[in-house]
Amino acid sequence: MRPSGRALDALRAVSLEPGYAKHAEGSCLVKFGDTHVLCTATVEDKPPPFLRNTGLGWATAEYGMLPRATHSRMRREAKNGQSGRTQEIQRLIGRSLRIVVDRPALGERQIVVDCDVLQADGGTRTASITGGYVALYQAAKSVFDSKTVSHLPIDGSVAAISVGVYKGKPVLDLDYDEDSDAETDANFVIKGDGRLVEVQASAEGAAFSEAQLLEMLALAKKGCAELAELQQAAIESLG
Repeated sequence: MRPSGRALDALRAVSLEPGYAKHAEGSCLVKFGDTHVLCTATVEDKPPPFLRNTGLGWATAEYGMLPRATHSRMRREAKNGQSGRTQEIQRLIGRSLRIVVDRPALGERQIVVDCDVLQADGGTRTASITGGYVALYQAAKSVFDSKTVSHLPIDGSVAAISVGVYKGKPVLDLDYDEDSDAETDANFVIKGDGRLVEVQASAEGAAFSEAQLLEMLALAKKGCAELAELQQAAIESLG
């Protein structure tokens, strides 16, 4: 039934390549099928102005798509100002990553995670969160390795996945062909322990039922549990 031939509960082929960028404190090239995002994390030894003298750290994110990430060339947003979509996505990424940062332990520092979409085929925001966590973890570990904090300033893990209703059936990890024709489109952000961080769901072609919402949640939890294992393996591969 699915254009890709995948089972309803199957992820696309997912890969996480940590340490991809030479100069960043943390990085990860994440691939969900034909969606590819480069995530880099930078440690800044000062907090944003509103956190000065509080003892608390911060994590934030920036998101963008390269001009030929899609079928036709887009103008660079830096020249024209960010779209509302871009601002909404990068705020989501920032909120999602902050949930796993031990801000008192990080101290008055900021970690900035840049998510640059190299190629888009649906699910760029969820791929950015999933890969962004791997980059964030490396950056936080670099702070810990500097022996300037008492413990690793990370509390658990976080991943994200898209789910939707396609041709009347809830399906996991929509690619572009499904996303553009889905009756319902949803994004779930879930911690490694199964607790929910954020849920975005909207009816595109038809209203969805409570039963369908619960089916989508079950699919999302399954998908994020698989992603958490891949994240852990990527982190462990760095030694």
